[in-house]
Amino acid sequence: MEILWVLIALVMLGFVLLPFLRRRRGGIGLVSPDHPDAADPANYGFVREEELDIRMPGPDQDLLDVLDVVQRSQDYRAAQQLLAGTETEGERRWQRVQAFAGAASLELAQRPGGVGEAPGGQWLRVWRAEAPKDAGGAAVHAEFLVQQAWRTATPGTDEFRIIMEEARSACGDAALLSPGDPIPYIVELSVARGLGYSQKEFEQVWLKILDRDPAHMGAHLAALHYWCEKWHGSRELAYSFAEAAAARAPQGSLLAAMPLFAVFEHLPEVTLVSGFWQTEVVTKAMHGALHAVHSARPDDPMLAHARHLLVFFLVRGERWAEAMSQLIHIDGHVGALPWTLSEDPAAEFAVYRALAVAGYEANGGSPASLPH
Repeated sequence: MEILWVLIALVMLGFVLLPFLRRRRGGIGLVSPDHPDAADPANYGFVREEELDIRMPGPDQDLLDVLDVVQRSQDYRAAQQLLAGTETEGERRWQRVQAFAGAASLELAQRPGGVGEAPGGQWLRVWRAEAPKDAGGAAVHAEFLVQQAWRTATPGTDEFRIIMEEARSACGDAALLSPGDPIPYIVELSVARGLGYSQKEFEQVWLKILDRDPAHMGAHLAALHYWCEKWHGSRELAYSFAEAAAARAPQGSLLAAMPLFAVFEHLPEVTLVSGFWQTEVVTKAMHGALHAVHSARPDDPMLAHARHLLVFFLVRGERWAEAMSQLIHIDGHVGALPWTLSEDPAAEFAVYRALAVAGYEANGGSPASLPH
């Protein structure tokens, strides 16, 4: 009997590994970079794994420059000026708020402080103390508290709830300082997920966002988490929310990619069906995301998020040329789903990139044939 169970386990494992070990034109597998048969991502101008930037999904040189100044000098004023000059409408301000909050949270994790040593992220505390009426600082502080709760405490514990309650209060303060800004309410969506708001309470927050920026992609992604099966909704509610967003998406909006994010949030932990990545649900969601990417403005800050997720699905679906077409736009930055769920986002991204290159070349592709 034990032998039978071993054989069954081997067959199941084979279903999981087979799509990566066997391709239409022979075997494709990962080998060491110095192997003579290794496909070299560097031939396509891709960045070395150790140089991949895990902080952001795509380039924002102004943000990078300011982060460097703030972290080197521990002076918040450059961050304050950048946010003050970033339009309230659109996605860029939300991404910058997240980046500043994340930087302060990571600094605190690396330098928690002690006797005679100031804790990391002190610049954010000084910012709030010296400029309590600054809307940008208030929004960053609220998001910082949310990130701290998820990073340092376990959902459901008293510690987690205390930090999240503080974050909820901080969201209220930030909203009062900038009445037309959706960001304080976007931050509160994560609070709602953590504290388990009722659906009615959640909808009240969501309506405030829709009143301010109904096509905000970042807000929709934050709301999607609440409706997922693993939190306070279900697969059906999450799909319904994503499909409704895609249906009402204005021309050129990346909201048409929302169903792909919903599919990703409900992927099975182990895929035993070899054709799962070619199923109608997955294929339809991918096509919607591809259409959204092709229709979006080149400078849309959320474009990189959609491209990163597409790389994941296109590689799994063995659509090598299309995966390569997305990689040439995003390579160098990996601060997005799905890579950020890994303990080593750069390594995870590099594996998928190597598979895309190997699959592309195994089917006759080369650097010369890849359109840019």
